[in-house]
Amino acid sequence: MIWTPTALTRLERAIDEGMRVQIRRRGTDIVLIPSELRHAYGGELLVGRHLGTGDRVQVALDEVESFVVLG
Repeated sequence: MIWTPTALTRLERAIDEGMRVQIRRRGTDIVLIPSELRHAYGGELLVGRHLGTGDRVQVALDEVESFVVLG
């Protein structure tokens, strides 16, 4: 996925408002509540809590195939 300014703004708004986000990575969908964007390993990581398990999840933005803000 190419992260346009509009897509990053939607993701940042979801973080600020505590909205759920569905992310597709490596062909698998993950629903999480994002908490922050962090710079690490030469790129950006999305950090959040998995909606089903409550586990902390870190996803490299360059691994994301698509995302949708669920509200």
